[in-house]
Formats: sequence, C-alpha cells, structure tokens
Amino acid sequence: LAWECLFCFLSFFLDGQAQVLLKQSRPSVTVRTTRTARIECVAQGISGFQSAYIHWYQHMPSRAPQRILYIGSGQATYDDNSYRNKYTSWKQGTSRCVLTIKDVIPDDTATYYCTLFTVSGYYNKVFGSGTKLIVSGKLHSRPANFEILQKEHKNQIMYVCLIEKFYPDVIRVTWTDKGNKIVEGDNIVKGDAWKPTKEDKYSISSWLTVPAEKKDENYYCNYEHETGKESVTKQGI
Repeated sequence: LAWECLFCFLSFFLDGQAQVLLKQSRPSVTVRTTRTARIECVAQGISGFQSAYIHWYQHMPSRAPQRILYIGSGQATYDDNSYRNKYTSWKQGTSRCVLTIKDVIPDDTATYYCTLFTVSGYYNKVFGSGTKLIVSGKLHSRPANFEILQKEHKNQIMYVCLIEKFYPDVIRVTWTDKGNKIVEGDNIVKGDAWKPTKEDKYSISSWLTVPAEKKDENYYCNYEHETGKESVTKQGI
C-alpha cells in the first residue's frame, strides 16, 4: 500500500473522531523459555477498526525501535520474512489486536509497542504504552502490601504511596483525584523499583505533595501490574 493511499485511507476512517488511544493494560508479560508470549493492544476512538493498520514495534535497550509487522483487514505483512515463524498477529472484535511471540528465548526480551498512524491536520503516530516481555522461570506475584502514608510539614501535605514485594519489577503508578482525573506535575515524584539484597521481589514508592488547605480532598494511588490493577485512597488516613 503506497503511503499516499494510506494517507487518504486514514483521513477517511479517522475524520471527525474522538481522540485515538491505544491501551496496553499489562505493563509486562513473564514467560518461560520456549513458551509463547501473548501481548494485547486495545484501540479507542477508531471506527472501522478491522480496516485500520496496526503496527507492532520491538524496542530493545540502546537501540532504535524496529517494526516487526503491520496488520489491516487481512493477514499480517512482515518487515522481514524471517519473522513469519516467530511472530503472529490478528484482530479480535471491534478494538483488540493481538501479537504472539513463539518459542521465546532471552534475546526476545524487549518492550513491544502497538502503533497507529493518524491524520488530524498533520501526520502522526499514536503509540501504546508498551508491554515488556520478560523471559524467566519465576512466577509473577502481586504486591503483598499497598498503602498510602501521610506526612504533614508546615503548609504542605505529602502522601506516600507504598507498593511492596511484587514481581516482576515493571509497574505503572499514577495518582488520580475524586473525578478520576490523572494528577500530573512537579508535585509528583516516582521512585525507581528497588529490591532488597536477599529477596527476589521488588518495591516502589510514589510521592504526591499538595497544599495543606486541600487536606480534605480525596486522592487515589493506582497501579497497573502484570498481575492486575488496584487503587487505594488516602481517605481515612
């Protein structure tokens, strides 16, 4: 498909639609060697999803992202014929696209992104948030502890979201307000996941600082992990 035709096609099915989002709800997928990994991408804001071209990219550390394949209404088109026996992609229903990686080996460890080209006054790429493939014999485990701690200092309140003892270490942490709107800005600090020397599970903290006059407002700490997602509120602290 020529780029000019693709541009016209995208203008047709994306014109006048809501914001396009690609969601990869699982931050990671842990699979044993020689097994098959499954990575999913859910599209929002696209009518005619079955005809839309979804691209899958592989990103390894210190390397540029590399496209593996793309898929429209038919079978996947591969960037290299050697990928055919390794990767498979298909669509489910009106919004879901699946990528599978067969016979995984440690060299397959990477973050995989689904991507869509959009046209909204200009040519643009929309990326999913990515799913990291982890090749390991360890079983994933959900956080053993999830809580919000509070510390008040002068005219500010600091909320500390503590998430402890989970595996693997890939986790997304966000803060939201009572309207379920994501809180962003310099008043949020997210630490790196750490692992005690004698343990094989990780912990992480995130800090939210607000003015003291907002102490009665409710805030939520949320995480997305391979084992699921959960939310806890500061209310009742």
